[in-house]
Amino acid sequence: MSEKNWEELWEQRTEWPLAVVAILFLSMYSVQVLSQPNDEQARLLWMASWIAWSLFGVDYIVRLTLASDRRQWFFRHLLDLLIVALPMMRPLRLLRLVVLVGALQKAVGNAVRGRILVYTLSGVSLLIYVTSLAILDQERGRPGATITSFGNAVWWAITTVTTVGYGDLYPVTVIGRIIAVLLMIGGISLIGVVTASLASWIVQRVAETDSENRAATAAQIDELRTEVRTLTERLRQ
Repeated sequence: MSEKNWEELWEQRTEWPLAVVAILFLSMYSVQVLSQPNDEQARLLWMASWIAWSLFGVDYIVRLTLASDRRQWFFRHLLDLLIVALPMMRPLRLLRLVVLVGALQKAVGNAVRGRILVYTLSGVSLLIYVTSLAILDQERGRPGATITSFGNAVWWAITTVTTVGYGDLYPVTVIGRIIAVLLMIGGISLIGVVTASLASWIVQRVAETDSENRAATAAQIDELRTEVRTLTERLRQ
């Protein structure tokens, strides 16, 4: 089996298990932020979170090892490296949950509009929820903080990702502002992807319609030529 096949096999075999790990990580992270457990429970959740994070680290190392061109793979997956290497970016690893959207896609069929709708709604919901947890974890209890509850965090995330930004809530910590920047970039990127997908779909539909019209016109011309030849033969007779 070639290196490329080994890499594909590894990704196929680990995609769903890692998605389950991501769901567990999301659950533990949610409990840590929202419930604020006592010392013993917090220590257990902390250990479990690090175990889950280490599995993603092992996945990154294995995929890098199995890559046919490790140099090219490394530069194409710099975000994966940052997510594994930087603890403050660990919540971003939850974006692997988009694999679960594939199951929802079957319900809406293979239509481009259906896929765009499912991926957009799922991606936005996940981005807002994870960012709300992350910003609340960093801002709560800090001097001058305005984001002190989960409700405020969700409201801030929604206004930020939609680029509304009322300014009533804002991060005061450095890491909180980094999270805000990442949320802004994520929101803009998501809007750009959706817009580009819709534009591509429209162009494709127009091109298909144009091709059908051209094919119909060519068929009509051939039919007219056949009729002209028939009439010409009759006149000669």
